[in-house]
Amino acid sequence: MTPTPVGMRCPECASHRTKVVRGVGEASLLTTAPATFVLIALNVVVYLAEIASGHGGFEISGSSLVGEFALYGPSVAEGEWYRLITSGFLHASLWHIGGNMLLLFFLGRILEPGIGTPRFLAIYFISLLAGSFGALLATPDSLTLGASGAVFGVLAATFVIARGRGVDALASSVGVLIVINLAFSLGVRGISLGAHLGGLAAGLLCALLVIAGERGMLGRRHFAAEMTAMTALGIVAVIGAIAVA
Repeated sequence: MTPTPVGMRCPECASHRTKVVRGVGEASLLTTAPATFVLIALNVVVYLAEIASGHGGFEISGSSLVGEFALYGPSVAEGEWYRLITSGFLHASLWHIGGNMLLLFFLGRILEPGIGTPRFLAIYFISLLAGSFGALLATPDSLTLGASGAVFGVLAATFVIARGRGVDALASSVGVLIVINLAFSLGVRGISLGAHLGGLAAGLLCALLVIAGERGMLGRRHFAAEMTAMTALGIVAVIGAIAVA
């Protein structure tokens, strides 16, 4: 036997070079969770644009983008439906965007590779729309902005899917995060609880569809069934938001 850096090997084996194969864990983060990083980049770019169009430094003040694109019931009622989406890419401060993007960074790298980019994007945007619905339902006459509804949806989806796949340790950790964030939403003034609860509910429902598809409850073409049902949820959220605006 011949001593080598990786232990004792037979003379024949010691003369051979070991082929190194890259594992999944070493793959580029950008290729395993592309949508996560694109969404983070979009949010950061929009926040920088807010700073450029305002006069309050990192604490957004007087930004024209907020007035034009934030969620506001009377404006949505007048036909500015795009605010249901655009409001989810605006943020009020450095802490606001920092907290949301940090959660999205950690959760997206777990959820997106686990369920695929199309499902992940569907969950994100349907949760965003449901968050807008919840915000208008609770406070239609207030300006609301932030990706929190979408991020809460991702939180709920990660919890449900981890639980459904038997990854209880991950589900427990995410469950604690949900409780902490809900407590924060209840205890701090100026936070849209409606947006958080709306996003949470949408993420939970979308995740249940994914689990149902994986368990064969939606038939052989379960991906199409999942996406169709998720789209229906998004349409319901838009109609509801317009109705209560």
